[in-house]
Amino acid sequence: MPVVDVDPDELRHLTGHDEKDDEELKEDLFALGLEYEGETEDGLMQLEFAPDRLDRLSVEGVARSLRYQYGDDRGVYLPSTNDADWTIEVEESVPDERPYVTGAIVRGLDMDEAGLDSLIQLQEKLHATMGRKRAKGAIGVHDLTMLKGGPATGDGGGQKSIRYVGVEPDGDTFVPLDSNRELTPGEVLTEHPTGETYADLVADYERFPAIYDDVGLFSFPPVINGKRTEVEPDSRDLFIEMTGTDQWTIDKMLNIVCYALDARGGRVERVDVEYPDRTLDRPDLSVSHKSVSHQRIESLLGISLDPREVVDLMERAGLDATADVDDPEDIDPEELVYETEVPPYRVDVLHPLDLVDDVGRAYGFNDLEPRYPDVGTIGGRHERSRVEDAARDALVGLGFEDMLDFHMISEAENYERMGLDVPPVEGEGDVTPDPDAPVGARPPVTITEPYSEDYTMVRTWALPSLTMVLERNTHRAYPQDLAEIGLAAARDDEKNTRVSEHRTVAAVLARTDATYEDAKGKLQALCRAFDVDLETPPTQHPSFIDGRTASVVIDGEEVGVIGELHPRVLVEHDLELPVAGFEFRLSALR
Repeated sequence: MPVVDVDPDELRHLTGHDEKDDEELKEDLFALGLEYEGETEDGLMQLEFAPDRLDRLSVEGVARSLRYQYGDDRGVYLPSTNDADWTIEVEESVPDERPYVTGAIVRGLDMDEAGLDSLIQLQEKLHATMGRKRAKGAIGVHDLTMLKGGPATGDGGGQKSIRYVGVEPDGDTFVPLDSNRELTPGEVLTEHPTGETYADLVADYERFPAIYDDVGLFSFPPVINGKRTEVEPDSRDLFIEMTGTDQWTIDKMLNIVCYALDARGGRVERVDVEYPDRTLDRPDLSVSHKSVSHQRIESLLGISLDPREVVDLMERAGLDATADVDDPEDIDPEELVYETEVPPYRVDVLHPLDLVDDVGRAYGFNDLEPRYPDVGTIGGRHERSRVEDAARDALVGLGFEDMLDFHMISEAENYERMGLDVPPVEGEGDVTPDPDAPVGARPPVTITEPYSEDYTMVRTWALPSLTMVLERNTHRAYPQDLAEIGLAAARDDEKNTRVSEHRTVAAVLARTDATYEDAKGKLQALCRAFDVDLETPPTQHPSFIDGRTASVVIDGEEVGVIGELHPRVLVEHDLELPVAGFEFRLSALR
């Protein structure tokens, strides 16, 4: 759990509540979820908190949360920004392993020794958490007055520019921090203590990341900055650059730093980041949007709330909220939904439950009174769970062997080896699944930095998993009739979580005489067991043979596909006998 050192006097100053003594501060901090862990030798409070609230990794962020808790601040605050006067030009030579950069300028800071210490601590804590020890994102902070911008090219016009490039290990020299002699990037990794610490991050690169101004090299990310641009307590104008393996991560890290410096009186100035194929306006201070129902808030917190009180609590949590009706009192609470705006420094709000947590925190979890339910009930299975168990029993009764496969898979297994194209999900536009796309061809939910190339995404359907089992069991006796009921998911930005999930039913029959009719017979028997109507109109699907493929239509709704696997799919999986199978959504059996 992250621990942040906070000066209580500075915290009182930044919150505007000098009347609070240390004990009152500890109680207020505990209400926010920050636990007091003791003091340093210098009398600083050591606060431990859950690592989701990375905006609280500095005294400025903690003070901001307290001001909202006290009701001094309300709603979403967006710092005012000046137009871009500087450009970061990204050259083609930048290493492919670390292609992304972002930046901002902050002018007019009221910096002192304590402010600089807080900035350094924030930098270190972000490196350790969101930056994954600098591997995913690294921060460089520089004294702007020591930089000399070159003339910007491309869309930069008359702006000043710096360049993000790739350099040879034995290329240009610079004086790194805590050193007094010129070193090449390669020498930094072997002759400088900080370089030795972070050498593993770039040791395998053919070219090293480097940032230049018109004077020369001044930053070697993610390892160390140059001494020429070192920030001092009297620095007033700062240039902040961040590089990494993911644009979203470094942009969010930049937002957290910009908000902290804004609290120190700084004025944020935008920077244009010019990639070879696009230009980004940074920092990205756009708000995100989430929704949550009134019923869900009351159900999870166990209290009754007036809609206006919910809006007030959300504003005290630093959010903006509106109900989707003109008068919330004229609508059934079960139908009332709040549309919320989330500030750009909040990287933790991913789900409606996060909004409920904010409401509960603003209300005060310690003020919630335990009470017995109005109606005594006996625990039981959820309807979905009963349907799933019944479907699994029916499949076993039909001769299938029940499988439990990993939900994670690779793009190659999920799409390419099944004859499907990988749907594109890149770009800044919303990603919404195509309702007419073949079963399994929805856009993937991918892992940004997977540990294994075999598990890079959540599967969009289960047939690839069963086909992989058949591939690994060609030495076993046939027939092999396999079935699985499990999770499938796809990227869908219309959902609060940006992910659409469902339970899916999949089955395969691998035998010398497997046909479409065999698979349909099993599917018909399963549907009869649940008293639902089945239709199988002809269709086409890349994974199946044309003319031996049909849609699965249950009670008038198209929910899946059935057919004989295409020969190219069989060859791809080293299968030497026919395979027929089907897949459809479990919810169709309810």
